[in-house]
Amino acid sequence: MPHLPNKEFRALICTVREDEEFYEDQTPKKIFWSEYSQSQIAEAQETLDFIKNVIDSLDTPPMEGKVGKPLTDPKMLAKAVLISEAFGFTERNAQGWIALLGPYAGITVKLDDRTIGEAYHRKEVLILLKQVFEKTKSSDGKLCGDGSGLETSRKQNYESDKKAGEYLTSIVDSREVVQAFDMSGEQECKAMHKLLELVHGNSLRLDAGFNDRKLVDRIAEKGMVPFVFPKKSNKLNGSMAWKTMYLSFFLDVIQWLMEYHQRNHSESFHASFKTRYGPITKRRNMSKLMQVLARIIQHNRRRLAYFSRLES
Repeated sequence: MPHLPNKEFRALICTVREDEEFYEDQTPKKIFWSEYSQSQIAEAQETLDFIKNVIDSLDTPPMEGKVGKPLTDPKMLAKAVLISEAFGFTERNAQGWIALLGPYAGITVKLDDRTIGEAYHRKEVLILLKQVFEKTKSSDGKLCGDGSGLETSRKQNYESDKKAGEYLTSIVDSREVVQAFDMSGEQECKAMHKLLELVHGNSLRLDAGFNDRKLVDRIAEKGMVPFVFPKKSNKLNGSMAWKTMYLSFFLDVIQWLMEYHQRNHSESFHASFKTRYGPITKRRNMSKLMQVLARIIQHNRRRLAYFSRLES
Protein backbone atom coordinates (compact mmCIF):
# COMPACT_ATOMS: atom_id res chain seq x y z
CA MET A 1 0.00 0.00 0.00
CA PRO A 2 1.47 3.43 -0.94
CA HIS A 3 2.39 5.76 1.89
CA LEU A 4 -0.39 8.26 2.68
CA PRO A 5 0.69 11.88 3.36
CA ASN A 6 -0.70 12.00 6.93
CA LYS A 7 1.90 14.48 8.14
CA GLU A 8 1.11 16.95 5.36
CA PHE A 9 -2.63 16.33 5.81
CA ARG A 10 -2.48 17.28 9.50
CA ALA A 11 -0.39 20.37 8.71
CA LEU A 12 -3.05 21.47 6.21
CA ILE A 13 -5.79 21.06 8.82
CA CYS A 14 -3.88 23.37 11.19
CA THR A 15 -3.45 25.94 8.41
CA VAL A 16 -7.13 25.88 7.48
CA ARG A 17 -8.19 26.28 11.12
CA GLU A 18 -5.83 29.17 11.85
CA ASP A 19 -5.31 31.09 8.60
CA GLU A 20 -8.04 33.64 7.87
CA GLU A 21 -6.95 34.21 4.26
CA PHE A 22 -8.92 31.11 3.26
CA TYR A 23 -12.14 33.03 3.90
CA GLU A 24 -13.67 36.17 2.44
CA ASP A 25 -15.92 38.63 4.24
CA GLN A 26 -19.53 38.68 3.04
CA THR A 27 -21.40 41.91 2.32
CA PRO A 28 -24.54 42.22 4.50
CA LYS A 29 -27.84 42.25 2.59
CA LYS A 30 -29.65 45.58 2.38
CA ILE A 31 -33.01 45.64 4.19
CA PHE A 32 -35.89 47.63 2.69
CA TRP A 33 -37.77 48.67 5.81
CA SER A 34 -40.50 50.52 3.91
CA GLU A 35 -41.82 47.20 2.61
CA TYR A 36 -41.70 45.46 5.99
CA SER A 37 -45.21 46.27 7.32
CA GLN A 38 -47.00 45.19 4.15
CA SER A 39 -45.04 41.96 4.01
CA GLN A 40 -46.00 41.21 7.63
CA ILE A 41 -49.71 41.60 6.82
CA ALA A 42 -49.40 39.36 3.77
CA GLU A 43 -47.50 36.76 5.80
CA ALA A 44 -50.19 36.68 8.49
CA GLN A 45 -52.86 35.99 5.88
CA GLU A 46 -50.63 33.39 4.21
CA THR A 47 -50.07 31.69 7.57
CA LEU A 48 -53.78 31.39 8.37
CA ASP A 49 -54.57 30.09 4.88
CA PHE A 50 -51.83 27.49 5.23
CA ILE A 51 -53.06 26.31 8.64
CA LYS A 52 -56.66 25.94 7.45
CA ASN A 53 -55.84 24.16 4.19
CA VAL A 54 -53.18 21.75 5.46
CA ILE A 55 -55.07 20.61 8.58
CA ASP A 56 -58.38 20.25 6.71
CA SER A 57 -56.65 18.01 4.16
CA LEU A 58 -55.73 15.43 6.84
CA ASP A 59 -57.81 12.57 8.21
CA THR A 60 -58.80 12.90 11.86
CA PRO A 61 -56.81 10.40 13.95
CA PRO A 62 -58.72 8.11 16.35
CA MET A 63 -59.20 9.69 19.76
CA GLU A 64 -58.54 7.96 23.05
CA GLY A 65 -61.85 7.27 24.75
CA LYS A 66 -62.57 8.89 28.11
CA VAL A 67 -65.66 8.90 30.32
CA GLY A 68 -67.22 12.31 30.77
CA LYS A 69 -67.09 15.46 28.65
CA PRO A 70 -66.54 14.78 24.91
CA LEU A 71 -63.03 15.62 23.69
CA THR A 72 -62.48 18.60 21.41
CA ASP A 73 -61.83 17.80 17.74
CA PRO A 74 -58.01 17.40 17.44
CA LYS A 75 -58.06 19.32 14.13
CA MET A 76 -59.38 22.40 15.96
CA LEU A 77 -56.66 21.99 18.58
CA ALA A 78 -53.91 21.49 15.98
CA LYS A 79 -54.95 24.72 14.29
CA ALA A 80 -54.91 26.51 17.66
CA VAL A 81 -51.38 25.25 18.42
CA LEU A 82 -50.09 26.33 15.00
CA ILE A 83 -51.69 29.79 15.33
CA SER A 84 -50.30 30.23 18.84
CA GLU A 85 -46.75 29.36 17.81
CA ALA A 86 -46.89 31.27 14.52
CA PHE A 87 -47.79 34.52 16.26
CA GLY A 88 -46.12 33.93 19.62
CA PHE A 89 -49.30 33.89 21.73
CA THR A 90 -49.38 32.76 25.34
CA GLU A 91 -52.31 30.51 26.23
CA ARG A 92 -54.21 33.41 27.78
CA ASN A 93 -53.62 35.67 24.76
CA ALA A 94 -54.37 32.82 22.37
CA GLN A 95 -57.88 32.48 23.78
CA GLY A 96 -58.79 36.02 22.68
CA TRP A 97 -56.90 36.08 19.41
CA ILE A 98 -58.19 32.69 18.26
CA ALA A 99 -61.74 33.92 18.93
CA LEU A 100 -60.97 36.63 16.32
CA LEU A 101 -58.71 34.76 13.88
CA GLY A 102 -60.00 31.23 14.37
CA PRO A 103 -62.99 31.40 12.03
CA TYR A 104 -60.67 32.46 9.17
CA ALA A 105 -58.59 29.31 9.82
CA GLY A 106 -61.69 27.11 10.14
CA ILE A 107 -61.86 26.85 13.93
CA THR A 108 -65.57 26.41 14.58
CA VAL A 109 -65.53 25.82 18.36
CA LYS A 110 -64.80 28.08 21.31
CA LEU A 111 -61.44 27.33 22.91
CA ASP A 112 -60.44 28.62 26.33
CA ASP A 113 -56.86 29.00 27.55
CA ARG A 114 -56.92 25.72 29.49
CA THR A 115 -58.11 23.74 26.47
CA ILE A 116 -55.40 25.34 24.32
CA GLY A 117 -52.77 24.48 26.93
CA GLU A 118 -53.88 20.85 27.14
CA ALA A 119 -53.80 20.61 23.33
CA TYR A 120 -49.99 20.51 23.59
CA HIS A 121 -50.32 17.23 25.50
CA ARG A 122 -52.77 15.44 23.17
CA LYS A 123 -51.34 12.53 21.16
CA GLU A 124 -53.89 13.07 18.39
CA VAL A 125 -52.66 16.64 17.89
CA LEU A 126 -49.04 15.46 17.78
CA ILE A 127 -49.96 12.89 15.12
CA LEU A 128 -51.56 15.62 13.00
CA LEU A 129 -48.56 17.94 13.33
CA LYS A 130 -46.13 15.16 12.39
CA GLN A 131 -48.21 14.54 9.27
CA VAL A 132 -48.09 18.25 8.43
CA PHE A 133 -44.30 18.30 8.85
CA GLU A 134 -43.77 15.34 6.52
CA LYS A 135 -46.34 16.54 4.00
CA THR A 136 -45.12 20.11 3.62
CA LYS A 137 -41.32 19.80 3.54
CA SER A 138 -39.16 19.37 0.43
CA SER A 139 -35.41 19.08 -0.14
CA ASP A 140 -32.87 20.32 -2.69
CA GLY A 141 -30.50 17.49 -1.71
CA LYS A 142 -27.74 19.73 -0.33
CA LEU A 143 -27.92 18.86 3.34
CA CYS A 144 -26.12 20.12 6.44
CA GLY A 145 -26.45 19.30 10.10
CA ASP A 146 -25.72 20.82 13.48
CA GLY A 147 -26.81 20.89 17.11
CA SER A 148 -27.75 23.88 19.24
CA GLY A 149 -29.23 24.65 22.63
CA LEU A 150 -32.77 25.98 22.91
CA GLU A 151 -33.45 28.51 25.64
CA THR A 152 -36.05 27.84 28.28
CA SER A 153 -35.13 31.17 29.90
CA ARG A 154 -33.63 34.42 28.67
CA LYS A 155 -30.97 34.06 31.38
CA GLN A 156 -29.34 31.08 29.70
CA ASN A 157 -26.11 31.41 27.74
CA TYR A 158 -25.44 28.37 25.58
CA GLU A 159 -21.82 29.27 24.93
CA SER A 160 -21.05 28.64 28.60
CA ASP A 161 -23.80 26.21 29.62
CA LYS A 162 -25.27 24.04 26.88
CA LYS A 163 -26.83 21.61 29.36
CA ALA A 164 -29.13 24.21 30.91
CA GLY A 165 -32.10 23.85 28.55
CA GLU A 166 -33.27 21.74 25.63
CA TYR A 167 -30.92 20.64 22.84
CA LEU A 168 -31.94 20.49 19.18
CA THR A 169 -30.02 18.46 16.59
CA SER A 170 -31.23 19.00 13.04
CA ILE A 171 -30.59 18.41 9.35
CA VAL A 172 -31.58 21.19 6.94
CA ASP A 173 -31.04 21.74 3.23
CA SER A 174 -29.33 24.72 1.61
CA ARG A 175 -32.61 26.68 1.71
CA GLU A 176 -32.74 26.10 5.49
CA VAL A 177 -35.78 23.85 5.18
CA VAL A 178 -35.69 21.38 8.10
CA GLN A 179 -35.61 17.75 6.96
CA ALA A 180 -35.34 16.00 10.34
CA PHE A 181 -34.70 16.96 13.94
CA ASP A 182 -34.12 15.42 17.36
CA MET A 183 -34.60 16.90 20.83
CA SER A 184 -34.44 13.72 22.88
CA GLY A 185 -31.41 15.00 24.78
CA GLU A 186 -29.13 12.41 23.20
CA GLN A 187 -25.55 13.47 22.39
CA GLU A 188 -25.58 15.21 19.00
CA CYS A 189 -23.35 12.73 17.13
CA LYS A 190 -25.47 9.77 18.30
CA ALA A 191 -28.62 11.70 17.40
CA MET A 192 -27.19 12.38 13.92
CA HIS A 193 -26.84 8.63 13.31
CA LYS A 194 -30.62 8.29 13.81
CA LEU A 195 -31.54 11.41 11.83
CA LEU A 196 -29.48 10.16 8.91
CA GLU A 197 -31.96 7.33 8.40
CA LEU A 198 -34.81 9.83 7.93
CA VAL A 199 -33.32 11.94 5.11
CA HIS A 200 -32.32 11.61 1.48
CA GLY A 201 -29.94 13.87 -0.42
CA ASN A 202 -26.85 14.25 -2.58
CA SER A 203 -24.42 15.47 0.09
CA LEU A 204 -24.20 16.17 3.83
CA ARG A 205 -22.00 18.71 5.66
CA LEU A 206 -21.11 18.41 9.35
CA ASP A 207 -18.63 20.12 11.64
CA ALA A 208 -15.82 18.44 13.60
CA GLY A 209 -18.22 17.53 16.41
CA PHE A 210 -19.56 14.81 14.07
CA ASN A 211 -16.11 13.51 13.13
CA ASP A 212 -17.01 9.83 13.37
CA ARG A 213 -15.82 7.11 10.99
CA LYS A 214 -19.02 5.03 11.25
CA LEU A 215 -21.13 8.10 10.54
CA VAL A 216 -19.05 8.95 7.45
CA ASP A 217 -19.43 5.38 6.20
CA ARG A 218 -23.20 5.47 6.69
CA ILE A 219 -23.50 8.79 4.85
CA ALA A 220 -21.68 7.28 1.87
CA GLU A 221 -23.81 4.09 2.03
CA LYS A 222 -26.92 6.25 1.66
CA GLY A 223 -25.51 7.68 -1.59
CA MET A 224 -24.50 11.07 -0.19
CA VAL A 225 -21.10 12.75 -0.44
CA PRO A 226 -19.83 13.43 3.12
CA PHE A 227 -18.13 16.71 4.08
CA VAL A 228 -17.14 16.33 7.74
CA PHE A 229 -14.58 18.86 8.97
CA PRO A 230 -11.38 17.09 10.09
CA LYS A 231 -9.76 17.12 13.51
CA LYS A 232 -6.02 17.67 13.96
CA SER A 233 -5.68 14.07 15.15
CA ASN A 234 -7.26 12.53 12.03
CA LYS A 235 -5.37 10.26 9.64
CA LEU A 236 -6.12 9.51 6.01
CA ASN A 237 -6.06 5.78 6.71
CA GLY A 238 -9.47 4.13 6.97
CA SER A 239 -12.46 3.03 4.93
CA MET A 240 -12.90 4.05 1.31
CA ALA A 241 -15.47 6.73 2.24
CA TRP A 242 -13.19 8.21 4.91
CA LYS A 243 -10.10 8.11 2.70
CA THR A 244 -11.89 9.58 -0.33
CA MET A 245 -13.38 12.43 1.71
CA TYR A 246 -10.09 13.57 3.21
CA LEU A 247 -7.98 12.98 0.11
CA SER A 248 -10.40 15.33 -1.66
CA PHE A 249 -9.77 17.83 1.16
CA PHE A 250 -5.99 17.37 0.86
CA LEU A 251 -5.79 17.59 -2.94
CA ASP A 252 -8.14 20.57 -3.47
CA VAL A 253 -8.75 22.28 -0.13
CA ILE A 254 -10.39 25.40 -1.58
CA GLN A 255 -13.02 23.47 -3.54
CA TRP A 256 -13.66 21.20 -0.52
CA LEU A 257 -14.11 24.18 1.79
CA MET A 258 -16.48 25.87 -0.65
CA GLU A 259 -18.71 22.81 -0.45
CA TYR A 260 -18.29 22.33 3.30
CA HIS A 261 -19.06 25.92 4.25
CA GLN A 262 -22.56 25.66 2.86
CA ARG A 263 -23.04 24.20 6.34
CA ASN A 264 -23.52 27.80 7.53
CA HIS A 265 -27.17 27.34 6.50
CA SER A 266 -27.56 25.03 9.48
CA GLU A 267 -26.11 27.62 11.85
CA SER A 268 -28.25 30.30 10.22
CA PHE A 269 -31.37 28.19 10.77
CA HIS A 270 -30.69 27.73 14.48
CA ALA A 271 -29.91 31.43 14.97
CA SER A 272 -33.01 32.70 13.14
CA PHE A 273 -35.25 30.03 14.69
CA LYS A 274 -34.30 31.02 18.24
CA THR A 275 -34.46 34.74 17.47
CA ARG A 276 -37.90 34.59 15.89
CA TYR A 277 -39.66 32.22 18.29
CA GLY A 278 -37.85 32.81 21.58
CA PRO A 279 -37.51 30.43 24.53
CA ILE A 280 -39.30 27.12 24.97
CA THR A 281 -42.16 27.86 27.39
CA LYS A 282 -43.65 24.39 27.90
CA ARG A 283 -42.62 22.09 30.72
CA ARG A 284 -43.87 18.59 29.86
CA ASN A 285 -41.79 16.60 27.35
CA MET A 286 -44.59 16.05 24.82
CA SER A 287 -45.58 19.71 25.06
CA LYS A 288 -41.99 20.79 24.39
CA LEU A 289 -41.78 18.51 21.36
CA MET A 290 -45.08 19.79 20.00
CA GLN A 291 -44.08 23.42 20.52
CA VAL A 292 -40.80 22.94 18.63
CA LEU A 293 -42.55 20.89 15.90
CA ALA A 294 -45.20 23.59 15.38
CA ARG A 295 -42.48 26.25 15.13
CA ILE A 296 -40.47 24.19 12.63
CA ILE A 297 -43.59 23.69 10.49
CA GLN A 298 -44.06 27.46 10.37
CA HIS A 299 -40.36 27.99 9.65
CA ASN A 300 -40.47 25.55 6.72
CA ARG A 301 -43.62 27.18 5.37
CA ARG A 302 -41.99 30.60 5.39
CA ARG A 303 -38.81 29.36 3.69
CA LEU A 304 -40.66 27.45 0.97
CA ALA A 305 -43.00 30.39 0.35
CA TYR A 306 -39.99 32.69 -0.01
CA PHE A 307 -38.29 30.49 -2.60
CA SER A 308 -41.59 29.96 -4.41
CA ARG A 309 -41.89 33.74 -4.84
CA LEU A 310 -38.33 33.92 -6.18
CA GLU A 311 -39.12 31.31 -8.82
CA SER A 312 -42.36 32.97 -9.98
